[in-house]
Amino acid sequence: MNYAETILPEFDREMANTRKALEHVPEKKLDWQAHPKSHTIGWNANHLAEILGWVEGMLTARSWDIAPIGGEAYQSPKLTSPQEILDLFDRNVAEARKAIAVVKDDQLTQPWSLLMAGTPIFTMPRGMVIRSFVLNHLIHHRAILCVYLRLNDILVPGMYDPPGDE
Repeated sequence: MNYAETILPEFDREMANTRKALEHVPEKKLDWQAHPKSHTIGWNANHLAEILGWVEGMLTARSWDIAPIGGEAYQSPKLTSPQEILDLFDRNVAEARKAIAVVKDDQLTQPWSLLMAGTPIFTMPRGMVIRSFVLNHLIHHRAILCVYLRLNDILVPGMYDPPGDE
């Protein structure tokens, strides 16, 4: 089995679960936050939508500088409607899945770096980047979003088994 054959079933399951959570994001609560030091529901939803947009570059470029010297710093999306967030998520999922499906196994052992102003934040093999910086990162923020939904008495969809809400 190659990398795509082993990870795409999990990828598909986690993206379906993430989409279910995003479908419950209420437009009237995008600015809600659990604590002044916490991000808002809207920020978390936008972040979930954007993470998959990084995959193709992780699999094709050697690095990504999020704040290049003399260049424009990366800006996270600030979409203001749940439908816009879902649309971005769907586009990014499709592009990420396509990139994973065609990546060659030998490319996954090659190092990839996240940089800020030319300085590495981390460097690790591409396969590990997809697992940790994409999938685990996405699951982490999905969990935060689900807690925020619960705190607002909004249905939390089941992820791995039926929830108490349904």
